[in-house]
Amino acid sequence: MPSPLSQMRFLTVGEVAEMMRVSTMTVYRMVHSGEVPAIRFGRSFRIPESAVAQWMHGSSGENLNHVG
Repeated sequence: MPSPLSQMRFLTVGEVAEMMRVSTMTVYRMVHSGEVPAIRFGRSFRIPESAVAQWMHGSSGENLNHVG
């Protein structure tokens, strides 16, 4: 069962970009493509910390397969 919204921690696009070592534009593209879920608050997005952790864990091996 998902955690209640009040117990979830949300990150800004800038925080996610820093964690992933990518540009903020890359994070925005991932949000708009649905690759990373986000909630819109006014003109900005907030991304659940758990979603970032799941994405990073799930994609870590995927990216290594393409290294030559």
